[in-house]
Amino acid sequence: MQPRHGESAEFTVKALLTGVVLGIVFGAANAYLGLRVGMTVTASIPAAVMTVAVFRLLRARGTILEANLSQTVASASTALATGTIFTIPALFLWGSVPPYWQVVTLAFLGGLLGLSAMIPLRHLLIVRAHDELPYPEGTACAEVLRATVHDESVSTSDGPSRAAQASRWIFLGMAVGAAVKFAVSLAFLLPGEIGFALPVLPHAELAIEVAPALLGVGYILGYRQSAVCVSGGLISALVLTPLIAWFGSGLQAPLYPETQRLIADMSSGDIWSRYVRYIGAGAVATAGILTVLRSLPAMADAIGAIARGARADGGLRAHGGASVPRTERDLPASFVFGGVGLVVLVAGLVPGVFAGDMAPMQRAILATGVGVFGVMFVAVAARIVGIVGVSSQPTSGIALVTLLGTASVFAAAGWVDADARAGVLTVGTIVAVAASKAGDISQDLKTGWLVGATPARQQLGQLIGAATACWAVAATVMLLGKVYGFGSTDIPAPQAMLMKTIIEGVLSGQLPWGLVLSGAGLAIGAMLCGVSGLAFAIGVYLPLATMAPLYVGGCVRALVERKQGPTPEGEADTGVLAASGLVAGEGLAGVVVAGLVAAGLAPKGLEPQLGGLIGQCAALVAILGACAFLWRSGLRKT
Repeated sequence: MQPRHGESAEFTVKALLTGVVLGIVFGAANAYLGLRVGMTVTASIPAAVMTVAVFRLLRARGTILEANLSQTVASASTALATGTIFTIPALFLWGSVPPYWQVVTLAFLGGLLGLSAMIPLRHLLIVRAHDELPYPEGTACAEVLRATVHDESVSTSDGPSRAAQASRWIFLGMAVGAAVKFAVSLAFLLPGEIGFALPVLPHAELAIEVAPALLGVGYILGYRQSAVCVSGGLISALVLTPLIAWFGSGLQAPLYPETQRLIADMSSGDIWSRYVRYIGAGAVATAGILTVLRSLPAMADAIGAIARGARADGGLRAHGGASVPRTERDLPASFVFGGVGLVVLVAGLVPGVFAGDMAPMQRAILATGVGVFGVMFVAVAARIVGIVGVSSQPTSGIALVTLLGTASVFAAAGWVDADARAGVLTVGTIVAVAASKAGDISQDLKTGWLVGATPARQQLGQLIGAATACWAVAATVMLLGKVYGFGSTDIPAPQAMLMKTIIEGVLSGQLPWGLVLSGAGLAIGAMLCGVSGLAFAIGVYLPLATMAPLYVGGCVRALVERKQGPTPEGEADTGVLAASGLVAGEGLAGVVVAGLVAAGLAPKGLEPQLGGLIGQCAALVAILGACAFLWRSGLRKT
């Protein structure tokens, strides 16, 4: 750890620039991934390793504090991507495409709110509750930083350093992920999915996408979590769809919510979109809300702790002053109150920030919702991630509670038109980004505390990261929506589809409640069995072809750990780094392909050059090749 009062190179130009560039890369990749499967992955550890490698490449050896600041700036993009992809695509689905500046503004306001409201909690949660709240990703990132930066400081020219070896797997993963994506979506060499129908069960199909990013996500999640996800997909594909097809085959009239076609005339995809999707929506909504309700004790704890912590510490820690150690300096109270106030005032007073044509009174109510739900859920998220980590943060539940609360007020006031729907949705955007940002910066501040960083500089770095990444995240969302359309096979945008369904149901009073409540029962059953209700519900909500690669990636992780055991503490897991590379590589390649299609330089879709059995075999070889890459990377220790 760096000296508490001493100064060391930290807030430098090279650290900021490296963090900004990496933040744009991971922000675009996470936005793509979130629009595909409804989840994102943390960028902290990959960004930390890549920072050290970049410093070495530039022959500008940096300190551990510079590397930490760079990963802090880079990781800011993940939270912006998470909150944005949960809501903004629904506006496209309603035919109300938002202007680019509006998406940028909403993402930045959410980031500013999450950062500002988290600052008063830092000393209480990160320092005083050190034994109670481990902040797993933050602690792991600190160990990786110590190992890689120390290795750089003692390495010689005799061979590559540990950081260089670790970063090599990230870049190789990016190359593999991009190559497969280009082969599928640009050269149209391979089919994007392989599958076959099962006998006996009507409309039952097994399928898997050719998606290195999803294999990487499964590897990062591990066997248990990925197995829970695919179990939901199996129930959807092999139980619900065949049951609906079987019971509906004899019906002589359409079954609600379908009003035109008979079930007997539907394909398995039609049955999924008209019936199973609502069951999945009910499962996801129930799991998310129950996760938040289970966190009510932590919520009350965190909110009460703000007052207790302020009394015990005599208010916010000063930005400067000789009596305050460098490692205890936060941004000043004026930034905290100014940041929260600015978000509420801009949202409430500036027309066009909220979507829809809002009257002043409506904007005021929406802005109040942003302030109340935002500050409350920032406290909740900052504490919850200290125990379960960022990847298990219930952002969807937070967004759902926010939308339900705001939509209920609008419904009671009689505001139920299209503008009202859009305005309510964008409240969820700001709050979801803020909660995600609070979880992300909490992990970064934990890392910083463990390596002796200056909190105020990290907080300023997060602000800079949010101010730059919001442009890349918004551009990615707008581009993919324009080229492929949300809710499509290419970009299903599952979380936004869920939010759209909930808002429409509350404001119109029309939902297929039988299907929704059936999904609720499935989610409750899964949670009673002790598994993650959200992971299971996402599996029910998304097609099996999307969940299957996650499970395959989790199986590879299990095989690696069975052969050599888990990665020792303080050592970078090269398999996880390679998996992060697959996610980033396919994500960036997907954005490039969308850009080429938008510019008219590439077709949106063609039949694969390798069709039939040969194409299926070639696609299987691509999946097995990506698995072999993960296997080999996982067996290599830095």
